[in-house]
Amino acid sequence: MRQARVLTEPELKRLLAVVAQTKHAERNRLAFMLSHLAGLRVGEIAGLSVGDVLEAEGTIRERLVVRASIAKGGYERVVFLNDRLRHEIERFRRSVDDSRRGRKLGDPLLMTQKHTAFSPNTLCQLMNRLYTSAGLDGATSHSGRRWFITKLANSGVGTKVIMTLAGHKHMTTTQRYIDVREDMMRAAVEHL
Repeated sequence: MRQARVLTEPELKRLLAVVAQTKHAERNRLAFMLSHLAGLRVGEIAGLSVGDVLEAEGTIRERLVVRASIAKGGYERVVFLNDRLRHEIERFRRSVDDSRRGRKLGDPLLMTQKHTAFSPNTLCQLMNRLYTSAGLDGATSHSGRRWFITKLANSGVGTKVIMTLAGHKHMTTTQRYIDVREDMMRAAVEHL
């Protein structure tokens, strides 16, 4: 089976420009950012609650715990939220606070237009439709996760750390996620 395409930086910008034109732009943008900047699977994104990213007093968490109930394989793991992703969550929160007051910590983080939680399948379809709208053939709801793992590997982060962040049990699984392109190989040999 062919792996999901890993986007280049210009392609990610193009995707976000397309997302910005959608009806629920902030919600859709956050779904992609959770995939790309935290390496979350689509089922994990769909299963997030408001309380997974916000403290009771409303501050954005520095890390989230992917609950075993939404994680593949049923294993809980910790995902750290970098400053860029925390900014994206704040941006989303401001847009939601303007439109839906009184959201509780147990409410779904991302909701459909019917104000229900996304199923993993429905969110997957939405993401794939937006990748297609951006002209990114071969990109799927798993592309962000592969982008996350590849970016970490290309930044010199150790495979064991990446494996733990991704929630993989085997290093070979993590290694299969890492995309290798000609520009990456060229840059690598320039370090010599």
